[in-house]
Amino acid sequence: MSTPDKSPVAILLAAGAGTRFGGGKLLHPLEDGAAIAAHAARNLAAAGLPVTAVVRPGDFPLAELLEQEGCYVAFCPDADRGMGVSLAHGVTAARDAGGWIVALADMPRIRPATITRVAQALAAGADIAAPAYQGDRGHPVGFSRRFLHELQAMTGDSGARALVQRNQALVRLIDTDDPGVLFDIDRRDDLARCT
Repeated sequence: MSTPDKSPVAILLAAGAGTRFGGGKLLHPLEDGAAIAAHAARNLAAAGLPVTAVVRPGDFPLAELLEQEGCYVAFCPDADRGMGVSLAHGVTAARDAGGWIVALADMPRIRPATITRVAQALAAGADIAAPAYQGDRGHPVGFSRRFLHELQAMTGDSGARALVQRNQALVRLIDTDDPGVLFDIDRRDDLARCT
């Protein structure tokens, strides 16, 4: 039986269908030619975190891209059942970690320093840690091992939102000047705000 590692693992949720974008969202290149998902993965890696990326079955172009970025790719067979299922799958794949930093692959502008601060808050004993920009809680959200079983039991499409709401008293907010913690790309129109 393996003993849990003390350091957290990033769970990069990349199993959405991207229907509002018109498909192919995570592979869409930004101004430098790198895909949206590649930016998200690079930011996590630059923060010094190992990354487990959760991908839809059969999404081999995205899986290959994320593997090239150094991610461990976990195919979630039930990804179409919602973000919660994908999150549970990712946490289960990295269940021996010291905690999990849950990031969304359509959020390419989060600064690595912000991600590092979330990881540091977990290492310092926070049960849940998240960055905030101008008073609004953003991503990524870090969870301590305390929440292993609850994260593994996630279902539905709201991810861990309800878990965070139920445990508001345990959330350590980290004030940041990083607007990327609130910026995601849902529609093609959002690309104009991504520069």
